[in-house]
Amino acid sequence: MAKINANYDKLSAGYLFPEIAKRTRKFQQLYPNVRVLRLGIGDTTEPLPPAVIDGLYEGVKKLANRESYTGYGDYEGNLELREALKAQYQAAGVDLDVSEIFVSDGAKPDSGNIQSVFATDNVIAIQDPAYPVYVDTNVIAGRTGLYNQETKQYDGIIYMPCTEENGFFSDVPGQKVDLIYLCSPNNPTGAVATKMQLKSFVEYARTHKSVIIFDAAYSDYIRDSEIPTSIFQVEGAKECAIEINSFSKSAGFTGVRLGWSVVPKSLAVLDAPAGKVNALWARRQCTFFNGASNVVQAGGLAVLSPLGRQECRKIIDYYMENAAIIRDGLLALGLTVYGGDNAPYIWLKTPGNISSWDFFDKLLREANVVGTPGSGFGPHGEGFFRLSAFGHRENVEMAVENIKQNLRL
Repeated sequence: MAKINANYDKLSAGYLFPEIAKRTRKFQQLYPNVRVLRLGIGDTTEPLPPAVIDGLYEGVKKLANRESYTGYGDYEGNLELREALKAQYQAAGVDLDVSEIFVSDGAKPDSGNIQSVFATDNVIAIQDPAYPVYVDTNVIAGRTGLYNQETKQYDGIIYMPCTEENGFFSDVPGQKVDLIYLCSPNNPTGAVATKMQLKSFVEYARTHKSVIIFDAAYSDYIRDSEIPTSIFQVEGAKECAIEINSFSKSAGFTGVRLGWSVVPKSLAVLDAPAGKVNALWARRQCTFFNGASNVVQAGGLAVLSPLGRQECRKIIDYYMENAAIIRDGLLALGLTVYGGDNAPYIWLKTPGNISSWDFFDKLLREANVVGTPGSGFGPHGEGFFRLSAFGHRENVEMAVENIKQNLRL
């Protein structure tokens, strides 16, 4: 008799974003004439720039001719695209080999799949609050115990608190762990890690033969030239870190789907020599994945062209201007606000010490604005709230004005 993977039953009730959608639908059913403004899910809204559209068209046109038609491509990704990514890293002072770069259909799948090459008895440490995929995929893999309703944590996970006191970037774990999940710029807090902070994790990982899984999906939003855009800008990181990145937020590919991971050949773990993790990830991709869409990879190549970079930068600037509008509007109300300067997210401290979900309901009811409760990202997100700068300017301005005029503090 077939059996299910019982680890799915360990997942805490309701994935964050479907719960937001459910509550929003209920509100709209009660108030069908009210316009709801969404500053919740981090989904891009502005159209792809002309250079990228041209690249996608070129990818489509190649499929229309026998001479240029392509079927399956390299499992690791189009070589020209990987060479372009290598050049991008080189411009940031990081030398990679193309065999260390793996193109995929997004950072989220890679974040969930990368843990499959590591043993299930590895101890994991995760920033808290954190993007839910890090926790949930390790729960499904069987690396955790049950969800503790009192602590709002999973037994078996080491949570690294990101709080106001530490600037929303935690210290290294106080005990030995095997896999460490870091995200900078951080989703949801908008905090960025300094080079010294990342160096402390690299030194810890090298000492303990740990592996850092570094999510850099928002790196193109960093404005401070002193902040690393890649963990590999820290000396020694290629011996202990994997980096995951994406075209989703930098080029508007949230629905187009394209990302990449970097697994250095110099990365070594306790029970395997350098190069083994790279080889295992290559085998995993060849076995489970036939490569990203050849059309989409043509678009990705256009993103990395000089004109594509220039046009995508304008869209990133647009979203960061939205972030400034949201941040300034909330500060004008006397609210405590973080983020929004090197990331497209505003991390708001809920007023009056009300819970994150109570503030969600209050903001929706009084200002007709949807955001994301901080508690949905982990127990240390309780008492905070994320607002996203992804949106049309007129909607962002209207949402901020609704908050300023109607939110009762």
